[in-house]
Amino acid sequence: MARVTNSDTLPFVESRYELGMLASQRVRDLNGGAEPVVEKKDDKLTVVALREIASGKLNVEDVRHEFVQSYKDAPSAIDTDASLEIASEDPMLREIDAELDNSLMADAGEGTVVEDDTPDASEDED
Repeated sequence: MARVTNSDTLPFVESRYELGMLASQRVRDLNGGAEPVVEKKDDKLTVVALREIASGKLNVEDVRHEFVQSYKDAPSAIDTDASLEIASEDPMLREIDAELDNSLMADAGEGTVVEDDTPDASEDED
């Protein structure tokens, strides 16, 4: 199969939308070290994934399940009290982060409003 078309893959998937989702999941799997079920040659992984789907050798149900699970396992931002900071190992960066936090907290406490320093267009015309 020299060239893969939508019509080659549609017997194995429900729609073109699903084809895109499953192919992207399979590319992630291949990037993660999964063995291709078709000969890779010099093709890019997207082409390999489409060729795998079109060949019928790939278990599409397994890929569909992996795709769904990848979104179920994703972390959610339900806990609003959780810190989004990433602790730096570099002491200089930690010091800069601390200064920035202190400065932001001081500004927030004072109710500081940042004003726009750009000149008005009417002033330039004079």
